[in-house]
Amino acid sequence: MAHGKQTKGECIYCHRELTRVGLTKHFQSCKKREEAISAADATSGKNEILYHLLVQDHWNSAFWLHLEMSGSSTLEDLDHYLRVIWLECCGHMSQFSHDLRDGEEISMDTKIGKIFEKDVELCHLYDFGTTSQTLVKCVATRKGKPTTPHPIALMARNHLPEAYCRECDKPATKLCLECMYEGEDGMLCDVHAASHSCSEYGDPISIVNSPRLGMCGYDGPATPPY
Repeated sequence: MAHGKQTKGECIYCHRELTRVGLTKHFQSCKKREEAISAADATSGKNEILYHLLVQDHWNSAFWLHLEMSGSSTLEDLDHYLRVIWLECCGHMSQFSHDLRDGEEISMDTKIGKIFEKDVELCHLYDFGTTSQTLVKCVATRKGKPTTPHPIALMARNHLPEAYCRECDKPATKLCLECMYEGEDGMLCDVHAASHSCSEYGDPISIVNSPRLGMCGYDGPATPPY
């Protein structure tokens, strides 16, 4: 799986496929998104500031998320979302900070509206042994009503990056953890996964759309919590 290779994702409103950067610009003028916002604004309730967050794995920029969060929600809500869609394997500890190195921990109770403004970036760490490092940057804000009853709306995520079998160069569907832990290419197609000889960590695992694949045995499912 190519690290840092540019990937595309699909706008959940109009289904247009663009890169991470392309979608950042696209959301400012997406007609279908404007329709969803107008429908939400026509409902009862209070307006608030909503935050467009660009989430990206620190080590592999092929993995990213575009999220919109309510200012009244908390970093704990964001932590929960990242755990479910990308990270959770063994209930490890996690934290947010302003800096990737030696950053002071920010309380999970902190409101999104108290910590984010345009261009502010936080670092999220999950698991202080086999650590996943995620960057979360506010790229835009708007005032209105959320388009979902949940604290977070998923606006786009990367498509699963391309990966190819080490034996035949066909699309890979499995990962051998033993090969990965030994620093070798562990990508395999179904056919070669079935005949692969490594056995210390069991059968090869299915490839899922997460930058944590294989770390601490992570095997997904890498699906949104809602």
